Formats: sequence, structure tokens, C-alpha cells
Amino acid sequence: MADINEKTEQGSEQSSVRVENKMGYMPCNQLLISMSVPMVISMLVQALYNVVDSIFVSRLNEAAFTAVSLAFPVQSLMIAISVGTAVGVNALLSRQLGEKKFEAVNRTAGNGILLALLSSAVFIIFGLFGSRLFFSALTEDAQIAEYGVQYTQVVTIFCIGLFLQIIFERTLQATGRTIFNMISQTVGAVTNIIMDPILIFGLFGFPRMEVTGAAVATVMGQIFGAALGLFFNLKFNKDLDLSFRYLRPDAMTIKRIYAVGFPSILMQSIGSVMNFGMNKILIVFSSTAAAVFGAYFKLQSFIFMPVFGLNNGMVPIIAYNLGAGRPDRIKQTVKLAAMYATIIMLLGLCAFQLLPEVLLGFFDASDNMLSMGVVALRVISLSFIMAGMNIVFSSVFQAMGHGMLSLEASAVRQLIFLLPAAFILARTVGLDGVWWSFPIAEIASTAMSLIFMRKIYKEQLSAPAKTEEEPAQTP
Repeated sequence: MADINEKTEQGSEQSSVRVENKMGYMPCNQLLISMSVPMVISMLVQALYNVVDSIFVSRLNEAAFTAVSLAFPVQSLMIAISVGTAVGVNALLSRQLGEKKFEAVNRTAGNGILLALLSSAVFIIFGLFGSRLFFSALTEDAQIAEYGVQYTQVVTIFCIGLFLQIIFERTLQATGRTIFNMISQTVGAVTNIIMDPILIFGLFGFPRMEVTGAAVATVMGQIFGAALGLFFNLKFNKDLDLSFRYLRPDAMTIKRIYAVGFPSILMQSIGSVMNFGMNKILIVFSSTAAAVFGAYFKLQSFIFMPVFGLNNGMVPIIAYNLGAGRPDRIKQTVKLAAMYATIIMLLGLCAFQLLPEVLLGFFDASDNMLSMGVVALRVISLSFIMAGMNIVFSSVFQAMGHGMLSLEASAVRQLIFLLPAAFILARTVGLDGVWWSFPIAEIASTAMSLIFMRKIYKEQLSAPAKTEEEPAQTP
């Protein structure tokens, strides 16, 4: 009888043991590539997603293109809140997985979904009551303002797809299932790309909706991506239980999510403030100058998005190994990510220096826009030399629970240096001087990031790794 009880207890113990996630044992370079490549592909698709609206809208007229560009701060604020919340969920989930706290993992995922729903409600209210006020603060051009209001109302009132898509993708990413993340983003982007010309120009019997059609195509893609992300989590994500019982708000879990996520939200929101401020500075010169800035932001996403994809693959690796007490794997992952990010940014620098006319041609640029834009792209892209490393370090700070450091570096870059430099150069040098504010700000950000990274290395990464028994490995 004792033997039977002993075997029963042993079987119970074995059944409760979870195998080691690949983030704890796979060679770092192989792991980073395997987790990042699907994310890089999906982020490139996402970049195409963001640019297609503007490419087709620019075929209407320059006023329509300028309106969509001026609407970007609102979209970037939505992305800031959705991604920032998801960053907090991602880092906490990965860390809890590393600590083998599986009930806490489920609670974190459920509260992340709840926060996404509440955040989307805020923007629905803004879309209904604040869109016209926003554009009246930016421009007195009635045509640009009307186009902008039409676009902004649709993308905010139906923003629930954006918020849910991002949170579902990050729960897949946090558990190492980035291939499903890639698929859901790709489906959403392809939907947008297909529907854009159909709804903007009224093809195949659909009504001609112009700027409104671009917005409708965008939210359709986001909703389809969210639905697919939910399906993949329910069907294939065995590390999570997305039962309704975990959707109940838990104050401690929400606090821990925002301990990392809120600085990320603020950091990315600073980008929205910078974009709004830069538009205010540039539109004094002309609406074409604002259009050039909008074109740059769309084009640079093809360079920055792959780096963000690399970071998205890196963050759960760092968070997991932080929880597992393996600083050696963290250091190796950071070095590899910084190297790959720098290579990507240098390729982008070459493209912007050698092919600015070709890149601006995607937006049907007029001669006036080309003359402004060639200078802008060549000057701003000088900041790419340092930007890749800074982006990686910023994500390292977040993954290791130091989101405030990311916030400080971002605030210094965009609010303390970039906007004031742009304002001063606009009045002393003119339009061409405004573009130099970007390399100036990147130099300041690099100095701060190196100081912060040195601090984290001394405090958290100089200790020896934990010694453990060889874990069981997931395939």
C-alpha cells in the first residue's frame, strides 16, 4: 500500500512539473534569430500596413496626404498606450514563466486584455467628441481639416481591433510563439492593403470613400488581426488560460503591468507630442513641409520596424532569463541584438542617402516636395547611425524593470533636445535647419543610454548565473 501511495505521489509531482521553455536553454544567437525573424517579418508587413494608406491617399491630392500625416499623432498615441500596456504584460508574463508562477501568468494575461478594452473606450470617446478640436488646433485649411476629421474619427471609434490585436500578439510573443504573431499581423496588413484602393477609389462596385475609405481599410485589418490573434491564443498557446475568470481586475497585477508599461506608454506618447510639435513648427513654412515630415515618418518605419521586431524577440528572452537568474544569457542576447540593430540601421542610412528621390516618389511628390524632401531625408537619416543601439538599450531597460530609464532617455531626446533645437533652428537657419535637430537629439540620447546601460550592468548583470539541474526542454 505504501508503494502504491509513493508511486501516486511521484506521478502527481511529475505531472505538475512543467518543462523548461526554450528561452532558458537554446543558444542565444539561434534563440534570438528564431524568435525575432517572424517578428521582423511581421513588423515589415506592419510598416507596409502604415505606408499603404498614405501612398494611395497621396493619389487623391496633397491636402489628403497632409491630413493623414497630421492625424498621425493621434494614431501614435493609440499605439503608445496599446503597445506600452502590452510591453508591461509581455515583460511580466515572461518573467513569471521563468519563475514557474503559472497561475500568475494567467492572471496577467487576463488583466492585460481588460486594460486593452478600457483603453479603447477612452479613444472612442475622443473620436466622437475631440477630433474636430484637434484639427482646428493644427490647421486653418478647411479641406485638410475635413479630411483629417473623417480619417481620425474612423480609426478612433473602431480602435478596439488595434488594442486587442496588440495584446493578443504580445501574449503569443511572451510565450515564444512568434510565428503566430507574424501570421496575425500579416493577415491584418494584407486585408488593409487589399481594401485600401477598393474603398478609397470605389473599385468593384464599392462606393468611393476617399480618405474615409483608407481609415475603414485600416480598422478592418486591425479587427481581422485581433480575431486571428485570439484564435491562436486559444488554440495553440498552452502556457496561457484565457478563461473569463482571469478577466477580473487584480490591483497588484495591474500595478506590476504598469510598473514597466506606464513608462513605456509615456515614452511612446512623447513621440506623439514630438510629432504634434514638429507639425506645428513645419506648417508655419507650408503644408508641403508638414507633408515631407509625414512622408519621412512613413518611410523610416521600414527601417525602424525591423529593429522593433528584433526587440520584440529580445524582450521575452531577457525577462525570462532575469527571472531564471541567468545574467550571462542576458548579456549575450543584448550584444547580439545591438549588433543586428546597427546593421539594419546602416542599411537604412544607405537607402536614404542614395535614393531619396525614389523613396519620395512613392507619395507622388511634387517638385516642391521633392526639393524639400531630399534634404530632409539625407540629414535626418544621419541619426540612424546611433538609433539602432539606443532602441535596443531602451527595450533592455524595460525588460529588466527599469522603464523609467527608457522614459528619461526618450524625454531628453525628443522634448529637451529635438523640439527646442527644431524651434531654434527654424528661426535662425530656416526649414533646412529643422532637420538637423534629429541627429543632435540622437547624440544626446546615445550618451544617456550608455550611462544607464553601464549602471544596469553593474547592478544586475555582473553577478554569476544560478547553477541548476539540467531542465527538461521544450521542442
